[in-house]
Amino acid sequence: MTTLLVIAKEPRPGRVKTRLTPPFSPAQAAALAEASLADTLDAVAAAPATRRVLVLDGAPGPWLPPGFDVVPQCAGGLDERLADAFARYPGPALLIGMDTPQVTPALLTVDFAECDAYFGAAEDGGFWALGLADPDPALLRGVPMSVPETGAVQRRRLVGAGLRVCDLPPLRDVDTAADAAAVAALVPHGRFAALLARCTAPGGTDRR
Repeated sequence: MTTLLVIAKEPRPGRVKTRLTPPFSPAQAAALAEASLADTLDAVAAAPATRRVLVLDGAPGPWLPPGFDVVPQCAGGLDERLADAFARYPGPALLIGMDTPQVTPALLTVDFAECDAYFGAAEDGGFWALGLADPDPALLRGVPMSVPETGAVQRRRLVGAGLRVCDLPPLRDVDTAADAAAVAALVPHGRFAALLARCTAPGGTDRR
């Protein structure tokens, strides 16, 4: 079975989802990040896995469900932090972020019998998921992160290493207010959608 890894930041105002401000306040942006992370962790908790690991920058809070190991992120750029997360576990392993609260247990149920890697492209040009049957940190180190070509470069790196790549459906990351609205519409009954509705309601109690 697979190790499921979630790489995340502690949802603190001013440290997460800064592209949501404006229109949202830093406190609202952090609350939305927390809701997104909580929905993501629920999906991971419901998916079959050998172990579930939160690779965290910061400290865990009440949003963390039981059944997760928590390990700190290493120092360095995102490519180094992703590489280090994979280096901790022999595999197979599937890593996702905290920005896709629409993720489902079904999407996270992967079988490496006929492929060596899983790749989930993000609509902004990055990627929301990366799975490796035999994790090799060198596959991630040096990949330019947070640029429009990140996903394309990472996928080419996998193919160039001779890996059989299976593609997961593309998903939209939550980075902007428009992203938040579009993603919430896909999962209207989740924590993220409920909190977004309160934040955007005139005079809503979460608008601060």
